[in-house]
Amino acid sequence: MKLALENLESRLKNTLAPVYLVAGDEPLQREEAADAIRAAARARGHADREVLFAERGFDWNQLNSAGANLSLFASKRILEVRLPTGKPGDDGAQALIAYAKDPAPDMLLLVISAKLDRGGGRWAVALEQAGALVSIWPIDIKNLPGWIGRRMQKLGLIPTPEAVALIAGRVEGNLLAAAQEVEKLLLLHGPGPVDVAAAREAVADSARYDPYALVDAALEGNPRRAAHILKGLEEEGAEPTFILWALTREIRSLTGVAWDIRGGLPLQRALASVWEKRRALVQKALGRHHHQDWHKLLALAAHTDRVLKGQAAGRPWDELLNLSVSLADHQRPM
Repeated sequence: MKLALENLESRLKNTLAPVYLVAGDEPLQREEAADAIRAAARARGHADREVLFAERGFDWNQLNSAGANLSLFASKRILEVRLPTGKPGDDGAQALIAYAKDPAPDMLLLVISAKLDRGGGRWAVALEQAGALVSIWPIDIKNLPGWIGRRMQKLGLIPTPEAVALIAGRVEGNLLAAAQEVEKLLLLHGPGPVDVAAAREAVADSARYDPYALVDAALEGNPRRAAHILKGLEEEGAEPTFILWALTREIRSLTGVAWDIRGGLPLQRALASVWEKRRALVQKALGRHHHQDWHKLLALAAHTDRVLKGQAAGRPWDELLNLSVSLADHQRPM
């Protein structure tokens, strides 16, 4: 069946299909749809997850093998196949069609694909008939305010139309940036009404220094610039809690990537979930730190959080500086 993205979560509450094909070129919506499916599967006992990257030269026999092998740790599993080109080739098409005819019991197949050309062919139809096809379409400028408004309401924010319009104008069609601005508003103001003044304060273009620029400087490996931006944020009266959130969010994401690589996943595959424009920055940061260092950085972020909350001794801005420089520095954090 064809399943509209906006109906996915409500459908997942009632039933879980054995096969899902999530296809489209908009990364934020595609990954959030996949996250929702994985969460629904875990809630129904699918505790194990295996990921296959169907790139050039991929052996599609792995699909049959994964379906046939029993998990040592759980009776239900998620088999995730990432198809970055949206074209599995003849062998892949045949393997997917064969699987769709007889899905493995106690296993959910989740295929995450780029945009399908002309419907994707027989293999996409077979997956759709065996379960569900969730097509991801870009949000155009006309519909962006509605998307932002619904996202805010889902998080407990009640925006005025003027507040939504201000955010839409700031992000210029970038859904990831829009999502970040909404999260910033929630963090700074909490749930409840949001007027244009509150939105303007949170996303002000006039700010000389930007917490996201701080994160980028740290990932780039430029501790001097990171320290300079942080000092500017302090002088402008920026909210330390949001700065810590931005740093911790990036560190937590890179911790997962680093440990995927440690587990044997090739670098480019481990970076598949990272926004393409940020992969170069992320790769630089991964190259500077050992996989164990990321857990030390998370511990440092947790300590900084306690200082910000008054639960540990220290000056919040000094702790933020230590965390930023530790992420940026070529030497490993202590």
